Amino acid sequence: MALSNGTEKKTGLTILIVGAGIGGLTAAIALRKQGHHIQIFEQSRFATETGAALHLAPNANGILRRLGLFAEEFGANPIHKFTEYTAGGQLLHTLSFKEDNKRWQHPWYLAHRVELHNALKKAVSSPTPDGKPAIEIKTSSRVERVDTYNATITFSDGTQIRGDLVVGADGVHSISRASLPNCEHIKPFPSGKSAFRFLIPKQQALDDPETAALVLNTGEQSMWFDVNRRIVMYPTSNNRMLNFVLIHPDGESASETIGSDTWDQSANLEKMLKIFSSFSSAILRLLSKVEPQSVRVWKLLDMDALPRFSDNRLVLIGDAAHPFLPHQGQGAAVAIEDAAALAVVLPLETAQSEIADRLELYNEIRYTRATTIQSFSRLVGKDLKPGDKKPSMWEFQNYNFGHDEWDNSTQKLREWTWKRNPSAYWRMPIAFGPMPGPRQTHFGTARNNQRSTFTTASIKFKTSRTILETLFPPMRSGWRFSVLDTVAYATFSLTTLNKLDWLGGSGYNHIGLYIHGVEYTQEEGSVVKGVYLPVLFESLTDPIISGREELGMPKVYSSIDVYRRNTSYRARAGWEGAFWGEFLLKDLEEVLPPSPAKEHLWEEPLLTYKYLPATGPKNKGKAAEEYPVIYDVSMENQFKGTILKTYKAEKASFALDPLDWEQLPTLHHVISRLAEIPVYDIVDAKVVEGEGVPDLAAARPIV
Repeated sequence: MALSNGTEKKTGLTILIVGAGIGGLTAAIALRKQGHHIQIFEQSRFATETGAALHLAPNANGILRRLGLFAEEFGANPIHKFTEYTAGGQLLHTLSFKEDNKRWQHPWYLAHRVELHNALKKAVSSPTPDGKPAIEIKTSSRVERVDTYNATITFSDGTQIRGDLVVGADGVHSISRASLPNCEHIKPFPSGKSAFRFLIPKQQALDDPETAALVLNTGEQSMWFDVNRRIVMYPTSNNRMLNFVLIHPDGESASETIGSDTWDQSANLEKMLKIFSSFSSAILRLLSKVEPQSVRVWKLLDMDALPRFSDNRLVLIGDAAHPFLPHQGQGAAVAIEDAAALAVVLPLETAQSEIADRLELYNEIRYTRATTIQSFSRLVGKDLKPGDKKPSMWEFQNYNFGHDEWDNSTQKLREWTWKRNPSAYWRMPIAFGPMPGPRQTHFGTARNNQRSTFTTASIKFKTSRTILETLFPPMRSGWRFSVLDTVAYATFSLTTLNKLDWLGGSGYNHIGLYIHGVEYTQEEGSVVKGVYLPVLFESLTDPIISGREELGMPKVYSSIDVYRRNTSYRARAGWEGAFWGEFLLKDLEEVLPPSPAKEHLWEEPLLTYKYLPATGPKNKGKAAEEYPVIYDVSMENQFKGTILKTYKAEKASFALDPLDWEQLPTLHHVISRLAEIPVYDIVDAKVVEGEGVPDLAAARPIV
């Protein structure tokens, strides 16, 4: 099984889906897309979606398109207009969506539920273009219970099947739901309303002069309101069929649904017309065109919010998790969103040991949004008393439509991944997560620099202690030389690094001035000693930024060209073609490396000073962060570097030219100071080659 960092073979999870409705099939398609192995179990002989039509709002349609399903290819038509009337036919208001559709990332369609379901079944039952196999829907498979810990399903015949994960997509009367802790008692209950649902061919309405005016506009959804009942009509199937939803107090059609909680019971046409007899004659004439045997009545069920949607290795989606009243047309859309979120948080590299944590993430992503839209739907469907302001379903449109769950969940998964490694380095720009660098990958995994190589040329020289003291942090007390002689020692060290994994196997050059014999005294009196680094020039931006921000190293940019020959080493440093430094080591002769070979180059800890400026005009001259820093290579427990070859130089020299502000606009103030340092004597010059580069992760503030 693959780990989250992708270091093991990616084999995918075995995922068992209970229920082959819209949510279950969408989840199957999305999870297969991620590379998992899917099995679907449906309790009926074959899942059939009835109930006429549904809304494919932009938030759902975008996900289907991402999965390769285009609703316009199976008869869905765009919505262009929304109109509300009184029961008597008086116009209340109208809205056009032809322009609004341009506001949304994906079009808003009206789809036949059966056509959508058939398209999903076809996609599930077919291999994918990239070779992923078809998914079998195992029908007549009634589930009795789910073991959330072992991801085991027990069927009504006593047989069992075990996977890595169970998805409960078994609808409003979900069996899976009862397996969640503290959910056994939470069951759907009547909302007080029922709905008749059916389809009428649009042409029949157009052929009748009394009803034609009600259906003239293409892509129009119409609603007629009475005190405690409403009629909703909109076209589907390429505007050829009219879908009807007639919502009313459930007691008025109770005899139609006695003894059953299913939502598609046959209903009596005459009783339906009587229940809506307060509506205009034109509306009643339109309703009477339905085939009597096609009228179905649906008891609208509601349910208290579950405490959560997942536990261990069971997760609920769609109506199993959050049944919806139909007043915003978001039931199928939110189930599709659930499926997308689940697939995103379970990428191919998901390890079995991570499933429960990832389902907890799914719960965090989906719970608030799903339950909020549930609340909106209840509010929009509430009966109004005289004087009450009617809430508009369009008030919630932006929240519902302006959301892409695949993108949202992808970001939430990133943030979840980042949080799992609290020690990861973060640098600007932080919107993209932890920054990869010499000390970590983007995922916060430590680098191994043991195979990296270095070549370091160093020139140690005697100089003025007083001049070197001017390079200590100005106006910051505590810095001094351990021995107060008038002379002191410093080294220009020039290093070429190569075979760096964090740079894709390449490398860069750097030049540093290291001042020997320096100590820093803390406020409480303790003293740390080491080699002080006032400036480090580097030839590549990435290590400059990472070293300054993460470690506090005093890095600046410079071009550094190195010319290595058999018996000589030459380097030239500059900025945009203006060269400020020449370093030369001549007559190189190989000498035996130390025995045993040194594990590092620094004999003493490295001392420097971190300073990051605060932002804003009022903070000019103020630091957001500043303190002395110490790095001791002996603190790198895992680091083992080796000096392979050492070459002594018979002659060595360096020359610094500060040029002027025009030639060195960003470095003149630095180079002019370095050029002031006198050279009394060259003490030592050598070139060292080795393997293993410390990442300096052990650098820490001196506090």
